[in-house]
Amino acid sequence: MTLPRSWLWGGAGWPAVLLAAAAMAAEPPIALLPDNPHYLLFRGKPAVLVGSTEHYGAVLNPDFDAVKYLDTLKADGLNVTRTFSGAYCEPPGAFHIARNTLAPAAGRLLAPWVRSDKPGYANGGNKFDLARFSQPYFARLTDFVAQAGRRGIVVELVLFCPMYDDSQWKLSPMNAANNVNGVGGVRRTDVYTLEASGGLLAVQERLVRKIVAELRDCDNLYYEICNEPYFGGVSDAWQERIAGVLLDAEKGLPARHLIARNIANKSARVARPYAGVSILNFHYAVPEAVAGNYRLGRVIADDETGFNGAVDAPYLVEAWNFLMSGGAIFDHLDYSFAVGKENGTFAYPSSQPGAGSPVLRARLAVLKRFLESFELPRLRPDESAKGGLVLAEPGRQYAVYRAGGGSVELTAPAGEYRAEWWNIHTGTVERTETIHHAGGAMRLSLGDTQAVAVRMKSV
Repeated sequence: MTLPRSWLWGGAGWPAVLLAAAAMAAEPPIALLPDNPHYLLFRGKPAVLVGSTEHYGAVLNPDFDAVKYLDTLKADGLNVTRTFSGAYCEPPGAFHIARNTLAPAAGRLLAPWVRSDKPGYANGGNKFDLARFSQPYFARLTDFVAQAGRRGIVVELVLFCPMYDDSQWKLSPMNAANNVNGVGGVRRTDVYTLEASGGLLAVQERLVRKIVAELRDCDNLYYEICNEPYFGGVSDAWQERIAGVLLDAEKGLPARHLIARNIANKSARVARPYAGVSILNFHYAVPEAVAGNYRLGRVIADDETGFNGAVDAPYLVEAWNFLMSGGAIFDHLDYSFAVGKENGTFAYPSSQPGAGSPVLRARLAVLKRFLESFELPRLRPDESAKGGLVLAEPGRQYAVYRAGGGSVELTAPAGEYRAEWWNIHTGTVERTETIHHAGGAMRLSLGDTQAVAVRMKSV
């Protein structure tokens, strides 16, 4: 397979191998913030991650211009993207997604394993040899992470994904019908198990170790064990085993990369976090996902949105509700990115299971800037607030939001405070006020729209 020139040479003419070297960590990898592990430390600064990601095919789909895509994210002021490893892909039309980047054209899947000399892969081209890794794939993967790092963008690399139905399993290189290694002759619900995987566990562990070795020096990276493991027969024991392989593979490194575990759709209370897992991921998350797990002292993320209409508004509300509850990562699933539309301007049909646009990305960047205007290490959810969401360092700083407008009541010590009313669509400060507060309850009016948040700090 011939790689596009952009994956052999960077936009400024630097060889990809040098770009990868440039991404080696002058700082340690992104980590939990020591003073407040509900947030992140990235390149020496406290951080929240806010993104709007294409449908996870930026690496495995070689027809997707990922450099242009990353340029778009940077220009839009966002700092995280999510991508799949290539062990999983989808057929065209899956989940009613038009121009799905996870559905490469026939013969174009770029997987971690080399193509053999035997024809017969289900979506065109030769079968895969799971005993040998693909140099073009790893060149693209390492360059993608390096290119993202140059732009200040963190990559969430999803190692595995369940086979939701037989149409995905039919396309997986791990399926015995698609490889020459005599492994993977199992049902799709046995692929991610310890005992019944038909030889795939060793293949999966070897892949994890190879990815870790290739990306060991990247500071803008964390790993997710498996996307939506609550579907498709993924066993808890298998997930914990893969987490252990990640830990073991990085045992000798100066600093380890964070590991994320996908918990549930909406919310769930985690009774027993896996050892080494520092990020708890939810999809289509609600504030209860944060409140129910805040006690664990880990980063809580909403790293996929959707199924709430093909218009932008609900996803902006979801972002504000989640991060203003104490979450640290929000990554919208943005269907305006497609092959040929890597600038995020694809006019998707109304049947799409989600939304995305330049306008939404600009508004998500406002949320990121709003939170970054506070001293993040000191912010905690204010559970005593009424009528809205408040992050606070009592007596010093308050972030206030209520979807739909109205008023929010909080409790603050006596003092003088400067309050700014932010338009969450434009990022402009619409008015300011100095508040002389006698102490106790304070009521802040956010007006009659959902487009206002308040930033208040002591004077």
